[in-house]
Amino acid sequence: MNEITPAARSFYDQTGRCVTLRRPPRSIISLVPSQTELLFDLGVGDRVAGVTSFCIHPREECARKTVIGGPKTIDMAAIDAIKPDLIIANREENDKDQVTALSRKYPVWISDIETIESALEMIRSVGDIVGTERTADDLVRAVRRDMYSFEQLGLSALYVIWKEPLMTAGGKTFIDAMLTLCGFENVVNDIPRYPVVDDEEVKRRNPAVIFLSSEPYLFTDADVSEFERRFPGRMVMPVDGEIFSWYGSRLRHAAAYFGTLRTQVISRLTEPLRNSHV
Repeated sequence: MNEITPAARSFYDQTGRCVTLRRPPRSIISLVPSQTELLFDLGVGDRVAGVTSFCIHPREECARKTVIGGPKTIDMAAIDAIKPDLIIANREENDKDQVTALSRKYPVWISDIETIESALEMIRSVGDIVGTERTADDLVRAVRRDMYSFEQLGLSALYVIWKEPLMTAGGKTFIDAMLTLCGFENVVNDIPRYPVVDDEEVKRRNPAVIFLSSEPYLFTDADVSEFERRFPGRMVMPVDGEIFSWYGSRLRHAAAYFGTLRTQVISRLTEPLRNSHV
């Protein structure tokens, strides 16, 4: 008896491309760490056939999957060996030429995330594609309920993602959107994407807080001390880069993290005032 398969379905990705699947995807490759985690949290981890070397959550499950290179160094032969029904990619995180080449052979759905709402749209879209619409909707509702409760702090911030050169998160980035959501004003949001700045530019921009991200560059306690020396009078704090830059299901942890971070910043800012009254 021939297998009965559902009719082909077409989906538009976040770059406006139409992606047609001949059947519900049973073999999925994710080229994006945050979207890999999302697939597992949507309950389709058993269908994930390949991940990148940067896909680390959920740790034990990802360790058992076939690694198909890094997000920008994809092993095309490894993907051909899997013959996936669906590849999930991202406009920023993956190499354009490699994604284009893959699109000639396989259905590739590409996300394009700059805002919180586009991240939530991505979650819903992926849920629709893999057949877990209700789970995706529940996740989006939970994130939306918790994430929009923060008032602006009236504090400027610089978010640093790389040390040499000193690279920051500017405007038109998901990190910028998350900074705003957390209540901070990004001092380089007038510069799109990821501007490189020097020390004099940082001092001119005069951020009240300098955040040192845990990824893609892993800043250490020694780096915090160095930045405090380089930029006296500014608060320097390490932050969880996954919370600020992973736009999948990790968003459900952001509200709690932001609440703690805001409390820490306010406490450090008011500490000198308390001490002056001792």
